[in-house]
Amino acid sequence: MTRNPSIPLWSIILPPVGLIAVLASVAKLGGIGASIGAIVLIGCVLAAVHHAEVVAHRTGEPFGTLVLAISVTVIEVSLIVSLMLADGGDGATLARDTVFAAVMIILNGIVGLCLLAGGARHHEQRFVQRGVSATLAVLGAMVVLTLVLPNFTSSVAGPVYSDSQLVFVAVMSLILYATFVLVQTVRHRDYFLPATSGALPADAHAEPPTIRTTWMAFGLLLVALVAVVLLAKGLAPTLEKAVVGAGLPLTLVGVAIAALVLAPESLAAYRAAKRNRLQTSLNLALGSALATIGLTIPSVAVVSLVLDLPLSLGIDAKGITLLGLSLMVSILSLGTGRTTVLQGVVHLVIFAAYLFTTIVP
Repeated sequence: MTRNPSIPLWSIILPPVGLIAVLASVAKLGGIGASIGAIVLIGCVLAAVHHAEVVAHRTGEPFGTLVLAISVTVIEVSLIVSLMLADGGDGATLARDTVFAAVMIILNGIVGLCLLAGGARHHEQRFVQRGVSATLAVLGAMVVLTLVLPNFTSSVAGPVYSDSQLVFVAVMSLILYATFVLVQTVRHRDYFLPATSGALPADAHAEPPTIRTTWMAFGLLLVALVAVVLLAKGLAPTLEKAVVGAGLPLTLVGVAIAALVLAPESLAAYRAAKRNRLQTSLNLALGSALATIGLTIPSVAVVSLVLDLPLSLGIDAKGITLLGLSLMVSILSLGTGRTTVLQGVVHLVIFAAYLFTTIVP
């Protein structure tokens, strides 16, 4: 998955620089500090992608993509929980907005960009349909149980679950995700391996990195991800002020958080698609969506129950419509095992509609 298994100097330097920027609180130093923080954040994203590719090249599919998906999601959970606690109960919809934004960004933004980029360069790309179909089945069940069903339960007024319902949905999400990981990595691993037909990418037979290099890359990956999330957290208040000052909906804060946290996965998936590794790209994108729900919802549910914080999960009618459209189009566009630029454009149009209706409700 990587052209060069070695670790360049820039990718070693940037993650510690990110932590230094966090400790120095550069995001609180006004406009210049926020700009520096944003630049360092982008650098840490690029470093994270490189180290993830090194680890993935050593471990192979689908374990490599699973490393980045779970790593990013675990830290995303920490970011959401910390912001919920900092808001003192005012962040009841933060988890919902962030998770929903992550699902829409992945299903339409990342997948659409990957299909478009891969189709433009390779005309038609192939992948193993069985693995993608299984992933979409689990994803559909998860998003409906967590983001749609709360609107139609009657034990508690509003788009929220009662305590017992929240526990049930959290446990079911964990069961679904754990079962998916078991199927992906053990019982039916071949469903998620790249299709052997078609042209192989130039780096398909590149020499894998050594064990020492792999562990070094894994450690730097974690440091880079921590820096990305902490920098994003530091920039969040500035972003929130800018959103309020522009008269835009606060929902955009959740969208921005999701976009920042998903940046390493997005770039890695895009690069994989351009290298004619669409299976790897879809494994990473759709696996990230599952990890986002399967790990984030149970975690915020525990925090909500233990600390008695309000948690609103149900999305509105507009969100349900766009979510249903996204799932339907994903099933159709990824239901043949082959994709072209057409499917990519369709997904990106839906993503544009989501962004536009978020800004102009």
